[in-house]
Amino acid sequence: MQGTYLAGIIIATDNEARPFIKAFKMKEIEDWPVPVYGCDNIFLAISGIGKANAATATAYVCAKFDPEWILNLGAAGATRESCHLGDIYHIEKVIEPDRPHPASGSPYVQTPDVLPDFQKAVLATQDKPIESPEDFRQVAPLADLVDMEGASVVQASKRFGKRCLLFKFVSDTPVHAGKGELIIEHIKHYSTLFCGFISNEVIPVLKGLNT
Repeated sequence: MQGTYLAGIIIATDNEARPFIKAFKMKEIEDWPVPVYGCDNIFLAISGIGKANAATATAYVCAKFDPEWILNLGAAGATRESCHLGDIYHIEKVIEPDRPHPASGSPYVQTPDVLPDFQKAVLATQDKPIESPEDFRQVAPLADLVDMEGASVVQASKRFGKRCLLFKFVSDTPVHAGKGELIIEHIKHYSTLFCGFISNEVIPVLKGLNT
């Protein structure tokens, strides 16, 4: 299988992954150590939530399937209420607020690859979930969006020499803090639209770059 895949998609949860599996007519390739689905030259791995899960899944698929690109896709919270549910951003920098550099004390920064002509944002990745408006306020000076996987996907991808892209859609804002069930409904709703965007706007660009 090595060398046959254009892109490996890393997604945290089943709710975020299902529209892609359905739209791309993916079939299950493996169920351990992470669920992996594939079609033609694209595959998708459901990593689970959090940095460790994301890093493990990314390292596994880089070593096993050797894709040209790694894409980390999924939901993120917006640190400002001016962002709208469903808005889609291409991540140009990832900051880890909960991982200070031992020498400087500043948060580690991961730098993904970036494509032109997409709306850009800075992402914060941390293992602590956002549960209150105060949590959002603490992250807002550093980043536009916050998730729990992006930084680890970038770091693991780069360790394997892979090009890595991050696209995130807004599933919640400070006004939704602590409303877990509502956020899940937002994810279910906007994941389908997000899948269409990736399919129609991003994948064709990658195919053009690899011709």
